[in-house]
Amino acid sequence: MITVSQLRAARALLGIDQRELAKLASLSVPTIQRMEASNGLIRGNIDSLMKVVSALDVAGIELISEGAVSSDGGRGVRLKNAPLAARIVHSVKRRGRKVAKR
Repeated sequence: MITVSQLRAARALLGIDQRELAKLASLSVPTIQRMEASNGLIRGNIDSLMKVVSALDVAGIELISEGAVSSDGGRGVRLKNAPLAARIVHSVKRRGRKVAKR
């Protein structure tokens, strides 16, 4: 599945905070906070976990699982398409600002 380190690294690559990830995944901020408070593999509701993994995938994040082909081995994350990821993140941030102005 996904580790806490992968989740944090994915957010860092996208340049988003927990609030923005919650919007991308249609989850609450406390749910994201609980996921990131786990140790090692993320524990929690499988539906919520799948929403996060799917949102990261749509945003252009590729999760690298243990044993996958990689130059150094081990788990990790990488951007599949940097320009697409930037557009998606910009869109989420822009929607967030519109909501905040109301």
